[in-house]
Amino acid sequence: MKSDNAKKGLERAPHRALFKAMGYTDTEIQRPLVGIANSANSIVPGHIHLDKIVEAVKVGVTMAGGTPIEFGVIGVCDGIAMNHIGMKYSLGSRELIADSIEVMATAHALDALVLVPNCDKIVPGMLMAAARLDLPTVVVSGGAMLAGRHPRTGRKVDLITVFESVGAVKSGRMTESELLEIEEAACPTCGSCSGMFTANSMNCLTEAIGLGLPGNGTIPSVMAARIRLAKQAGMAVMRLYEKGITPRQILTQQAFENALAVDMALGCSTNTVLHLAAIAAEAEADFDLNMINTVSKKTPHLCSLSPGGKDHIEDLNRAGGIPALMKTLAASGRIHGECITATGRSVARNIEGAEVLDPDVIRPVDAPYHEHGGLAVLFGNLAPEGCVVKQSAVREEMMQHEGPARVFESEEAASEAIMAGEIRKGDVVVIRYEGPMGGPGMREMLTPTSTIAGMGLDAHVALLTDGRFSGGTRGASIGHISPEAMAGGPIALVREGDIIAIDIPNNAITLKVADEALASRQAEWSAPEPRIQRGYMSRYARMVSSASRGAVVQNR
Repeated sequence: MKSDNAKKGLERAPHRALFKAMGYTDTEIQRPLVGIANSANSIVPGHIHLDKIVEAVKVGVTMAGGTPIEFGVIGVCDGIAMNHIGMKYSLGSRELIADSIEVMATAHALDALVLVPNCDKIVPGMLMAAARLDLPTVVVSGGAMLAGRHPRTGRKVDLITVFESVGAVKSGRMTESELLEIEEAACPTCGSCSGMFTANSMNCLTEAIGLGLPGNGTIPSVMAARIRLAKQAGMAVMRLYEKGITPRQILTQQAFENALAVDMALGCSTNTVLHLAAIAAEAEADFDLNMINTVSKKTPHLCSLSPGGKDHIEDLNRAGGIPALMKTLAASGRIHGECITATGRSVARNIEGAEVLDPDVIRPVDAPYHEHGGLAVLFGNLAPEGCVVKQSAVREEMMQHEGPARVFESEEAASEAIMAGEIRKGDVVVIRYEGPMGGPGMREMLTPTSTIAGMGLDAHVALLTDGRFSGGTRGASIGHISPEAMAGGPIALVREGDIIAIDIPNNAITLKVADEALASRQAEWSAPEPRIQRGYMSRYARMVSSASRGAVVQNR
């Protein structure tokens, strides 16, 4: 046991005395020490109930012969951090989460881990730590909130409905009292926001890649099955410990391909590209943006989930969840069934008994919502290292679009122009200096994208940025443009009125300006002063990589 370094032998009597000061008995000290990373807090609705999940995990660990040892982890609510300086800190928190788990697990010589996240950056931060530490690990999330119901119409509403309704009020299409009705109905329970946004995307992919148990991605937060799953996670980590199965044995090249196939079939958030790349870097597995297009071209989009569709996580769970989706994909050769998982069994064994219970929620491969997967990566002279779009949430008429650039140096400037009615049909909104270095922190652009959608312009206006988008974004919203403006990428050279051509089916994005003119502009360009010059985000900006490589902190 690794924990013997902190508890066994004559010289460790002081260490054992400290354990006893906390009430641990000799029997507990002698058992494997299982760290439980608890990201509960009272500022994130997806995390406010995690103490209950952690208590259930502890029961499972104890039943299986381990000693559970809980420690805390930070978490940011992206919705509350949205559209102010707080959002600059969200992506950077992912690195802090991974680092803090490394510190706690290594400093205390833990033998295994159960990681308890739920929301946007906490899930990938914990997965990065799992890959880095390579201790037997199971991830169990807190589950999704239920969708809300409009009090008068009965239609489903969620957080994105609220954001888009703000745009509807601004354009005179909705009253403030109608907005208030939606605001009060949209988030009816604890849990990660109810659509296929970033949190639920990553929780589903945690299950698909093999570090979460079946059900991790879709069992709603308020169901007793979620508590049972947490107990099972505690027991499962002890089986992994006994068998010597660690995350790097699970996070293989084939496992990442499984995750991408599920990603494409679900229509997940564009943020999954950043996070899968970062996790792969920690696992020392091959991953590049071309893999996205390769898998997308051969994987149909089978689930129509909010924000691009009608269903929510509760519907996906009712239809059979990730096991049923993976069984559908496996039947057509799109899943590597031999991959080992957190159950200690293979993917093929895990999905043996799975069944699609609603073929409208999980469609068969020969009757998909879209022929190709949910995400696409575009390349061209505006994005030599690539950029990402959630093509399953783009209106058909915007899959190919050409229009004049409307250039803004920040999200705030763009949002003001959109809300003031200054953006016209056909425009291509360009928001730059919002990348990992330039933001710093690569803010999500949910306010401008949802305002565009709420104003009814998502069929006419594209938005490009070196920042990123919420998993709740829909429309022709193209992010992660790399290299970013702060690094002197071509997006820094775009001028008002330049024509930009977008061709999603052909994975192309083109700034229609002559090479000679771009070279002249490049010679005149110089980087602006950093927006944050002290503290954590200042350090982060100096060390962070391009979005095309996962926006990971370099030189670890």
